[in-house]
Amino acid sequence: MTESPAAPISAQHFFDVDIRVGRVLECETFAQARRPAYRMVIDFGELGQRRSSARLTDLYAPDELVGTLVVAVVNLPPRQVGPLPSEVLVLGAYVQGTPAVALLRPDGDCRPGDRIG
Repeated sequence: MTESPAAPISAQHFFDVDIRVGRVLECETFAQARRPAYRMVIDFGELGQRRSSARLTDLYAPDELVGTLVVAVVNLPPRQVGPLPSEVLVLGAYVQGTPAVALLRPDGDCRPGDRIG
């Protein structure tokens, strides 16, 4: 079964979303999360380091994620996830028919802080 697309938004709403490349510096199991998740520290270059809670446990081990590039929204307000203020939203695709999330990752010579557009 295919999901219906979300309601249309203006191009300006999309362009207001600040999506950046980051490099995972730390990743560990986040035992306090309600659903299985990792607690991550991600480097966004000149934007600095940000923390995130990400539900990536179905497809990745923490040591696989350290050093990898990810794509994240960096201009959302922090969201409290248990004791962690999650400062960015790491982006991924839901694997059809499962609860698994596959990371969206940049291809090529991207650096932490590069803007996605």
